[in-house]
Amino acid sequence: MALGPIYLFDLASQQANWLSVRQATVARNIANANTPGYGALDVQPFQNVLDKTALGMTATNVRHIALGGADLASAAVSKSAQNWEVTGSGNSVSVEQELMKSGDVNRGFSLNTSVVKAFNRMLLESVKS
Repeated sequence: MALGPIYLFDLASQQANWLSVRQATVARNIANANTPGYGALDVQPFQNVLDKTALGMTATNVRHIALGGADLASAAVSKSAQNWEVTGSGNSVSVEQELMKSGDVNRGFSLNTSVVKAFNRMLLESVKS
């Protein structure tokens, strides 16, 4: 039995890249919290990025539905749609909201790392046997 390609590591790498972009965007928002006229930015959800990837199921039967998509583009940065307030200077950065996003990024990195470690251990154990 031949071992086919394992896409979990590719998927984890894509999510880590997306999390890095989101972390940089959150940091930029916090850095510009007092900049007049600055609009808070955010990245599209990872699910949207994942929907555009070329990862798909392999068809083992001609009657299977073909799955796939466009190449993974970098996470698009856009104006944040859920700003809590806009100050008199036109700045829409909410530090509290950005800190919550930062916590989400931290949890995402932790989950990503845990899944990759567990899968790596499982893969190493299967090779040892």
